[in-house]
Amino acid sequence: MKPKIKNEVAWQQASVLMQPALIRVIDNIRKQLEESAWQGTYQEVQTPYPGYTLCLQHQDRQVTFDVWDLCYQVCFNNYRPTHAEMESVDVEIDTSLLDETGDVDWNQLDAKAKQLVQDVFANLPKA
Repeated sequence: MKPKIKNEVAWQQASVLMQPALIRVIDNIRKQLEESAWQGTYQEVQTPYPGYTLCLQHQDRQVTFDVWDLCYQVCFNNYRPTHAEMESVDVEIDTSLLDETGDVDWNQLDAKAKQLVQDVFANLPKA
């Protein structure tokens, strides 16, 4: 699903949050992989839009996640990756991730990214 940002203010807030969200998601994935039996690799994809997938593998099981979908779940309150890939849905910025000056609240961002990644790993198929 492609997020559709409603207005210029939300667009600016998303611009502030996306790169830090990517950094925190990737770092939290690394931390989870260090403690997990799952092995992870990243693959660059071009369709339906450029990005990366995280491929997790353990024994004969393999699960793939869109890294941008994970970042969108961090940055937006109402983003759900279950919509059709090319469908656009209005999203709302999670303003709790911004401080009073409009900058990234790194503690809040890290906490949300960490919880999301923990949930991803907790819901992986059991061996």
